[in-house]
Amino acid sequence: MPFPYSSLPIPIPPAARLSATLFHFFEITAIVLGALGGGLVSRRDRRFRFDITGIVGLGLISGVGGGIVRDVMLNEGPPLSLEHPSYLAYALLGAALSLIFGRSIGPRILAFMSLVDALSLGFFTVAGSTRAMNAGLGFLPCLLLGVTTAVGGGSLRDIFSGQSPKVFQEGEPYALVSAIAALLFLLLQKIGIAVNQAAAVGTLAGFALRMLAIRYGWRTHRVQHLSDH
Repeated sequence: MPFPYSSLPIPIPPAARLSATLFHFFEITAIVLGALGGGLVSRRDRRFRFDITGIVGLGLISGVGGGIVRDVMLNEGPPLSLEHPSYLAYALLGAALSLIFGRSIGPRILAFMSLVDALSLGFFTVAGSTRAMNAGLGFLPCLLLGVTTAVGGGSLRDIFSGQSPKVFQEGEPYALVSAIAALLFLLLQKIGIAVNQAAAVGTLAGFALRMLAIRYGWRTHRVQHLSDH
């Protein structure tokens, strides 16, 4: 028996769908930026001595990992990055680009990494939400899958490099920023704003909030441990 999508709270209007061309633009842009950022973060990690396989592999995971998790949860055939080999090619391109930077990371490279990170968050969030929306899901699932797409690749990269996912720890509010961007994107459509405009606003909101968090050092704080007494 199929799941009754119409019974979900606040369903997304059928007309609120990104065109295939625009969706692929958002997805591919996010993949390239995500893979590039993942490769740069891996190169900066001084605890491990990653070789070219490690850098490219972790960049690849960063680029397509979140989308694969999203597509497995949607259960609508093979993940897009496996069904369309060009997605993997773009991810490999982004990871390979991370190898062209010099051995030292100065202020300009750090600023560039922040820019790539913020852009990829915005694009991944909107791409993930629209993929869920086009599958017929309601408001809350679309929001959650937007966040999953944005944080999934980085979380898998952390796991594969032997770390606890940073998104679950105190620090920069990455997942919260993604949730706000997805919420804004979906609410704009709910009130009748054209989907293309809503996508642009959601992406820019994610980018802007992420850059502000980096600029002003916004951080989340750990929840106090429970006492045994």
